[in-house]
Amino acid sequence: MVDVTEISAVLAAAGVLVGVVYYILEIKHQTTIRKTDLIIKLYSMIQSHEYQDDLWKVMSSQFEDYQDYVKKYGSMLSESPMHKAFFSVLAPYEMVGTLLYRKHIDIGFVYDVFGSRGSKMLYEKLKPIILGTRREFDEPGIFVGFEYLHSELLRKEPQLRKTWGKYLSQSS
Repeated sequence: MVDVTEISAVLAAAGVLVGVVYYILEIKHQTTIRKTDLIIKLYSMIQSHEYQDDLWKVMSSQFEDYQDYVKKYGSMLSESPMHKAFFSVLAPYEMVGTLLYRKHIDIGFVYDVFGSRGSKMLYEKLKPIILGTRREFDEPGIFVGFEYLHSELLRKEPQLRKTWGKYLSQSS
C-alpha cells in the first residue's frame, strides 16, 4: 500500500521536474527574444539617415583597386570622410557575420530580415579595399566577419530562398 509520504515525495519530485522543464523552456524563449531584439536593432541602425548617407557615399565611390582607393581617398589611417563612411557601413555586417560565425544568431533569420543582395553588392564593391587593408596592415582578420557572412549567404541562399518560396508563389 502507498502511504501519504510516498505520494507527497512523488508529487514533490514531479513538481521539481515541471519547474526545471519550465525554466529550460523559458531560457530558450528569452534567448530567442534577445536574438530577435539584436537583429531588430541592427536593422534599425542600417535604416537610419546617417547610415544611408554613408552607404550612398561608399557605393558611389569610384576606384579600380586598393592602390587607386588610397590615392583618391588617402591612407586607411587618415581621417578621411570616406574612411569613416567605409567603417560605418561595414560595422553592422561585420557584427552580423561574427555573431553568425559564433552561432549566436541564425542564418535563416538574417536572410529573412536583411536578404542577401545588399551584402553581396557591398562585399563585391569593397572586396579590393578589404583585401588591400589586410595586406597593408598584415592583419588577415580585418572584416573577416563580413566575409564570412557573404560566403554563408552565397552558400546557403538556394536553401534560404525556399523558405519563402511557398509564400512567394501564392502572392504572385
